[in-house]
Parts: sequence; C-alpha cells; structure tokens
Amino acid sequence: MTVKPEGKELVITRVLNAPRELVFNVWSEAEHLKRWWGPKGFEINVAQLDFRPGGFFHYNMQSPDGNQMWGKFVYQEIEAFEKIVWVNSFSDEAGHIVRAPFSDLIPLEIRNTVTFSENNGITTMTLSSGAINATEEERNFFEGMFKSMQEGFGATFDQLEQYLADHS
Repeated sequence: MTVKPEGKELVITRVLNAPRELVFNVWSEAEHLKRWWGPKGFEINVAQLDFRPGGFFHYNMQSPDGNQMWGKFVYQEIEAFEKIVWVNSFSDEAGHIVRAPFSDLIPLEIRNTVTFSENNGITTMTLSSGAINATEEERNFFEGMFKSMQEGFGATFDQLEQYLADHS
C-alpha cells in the first residue's frame, strides 16, 4: 500500500544528458549510489541494498570532519526505467528509524517519488518529496526547509550529473 504525502511537496526537476536506462540504473545499484548520492563532500558507505518493492537501501554518510549519519530508503514501488517510490528516513546502524541528528522537527518519514522520461537520449528526472505520518509542526518545519532542500538536492544532482558524464 502506498502512502500519499501530507501537505505540500518539494518538487525538483533536472534535465540530464544521459539515456533514461542509465539514469535509472544509477539509482538502483549500490556501486553507483555510493558515488553520487548524498551531500557534497560526504562519503557514502552502503550497508545493504535490496532494490525491490519492500526492500531497502541502508547506508551511512560520513562528513569530511568524520561525523556519521545513517539513512534508509524503504522501496514502495519500482517501475523499471519509469519511476521509483520510497520512504526515506534517518536510521541507526541497525536500520531502525531515528530522529535526524540535527533537528527533532524533521518528519521521521519522507515519501519520495522520482520519475524518468527520455527524449532523444536526454532524460528529465523529477523528484517529489513529502512528509508522511507527521505532526502538523513537523510538516510545517519540513515545508519551511524547501529552499535549503532545493540547494542540497541541487548539489547532490550536480554530483549525479558529473557521475553520468563520466559513465555515458
């Protein structure tokens, strides 16, 4: 069962000079994800990736100063080369959902949908993110973070764009 986000959603679209199949694959394989996912300058270590509905991606992110955070995707829907839907959370090393280490107001669960469409070898990727199972205070805080999230995802997608350029 897919849970719909509550409140407003963050929507980011990026046009990538790469075929849709390649763009989808870099979202679906651990060797790719660890090279571009996450904040700029962070090292990503994949604990586990089970890319299927009901499966999960469990990883840690280490900042340049050595701080670590764990994250987890739980995949809800996967349509090859078309769409990936997952619930994203901060987690502990065992994979249990925890509060973000930097704010108690970030919702525990964010539902994300990324879609891919291709035209002549150019892929348009659209990410939509919205809070689920969140309090009104958490939803308001999340929606207030859209500008900084756009910048953060922008930097992550810059890394994706460079990674794709190196692998097309």
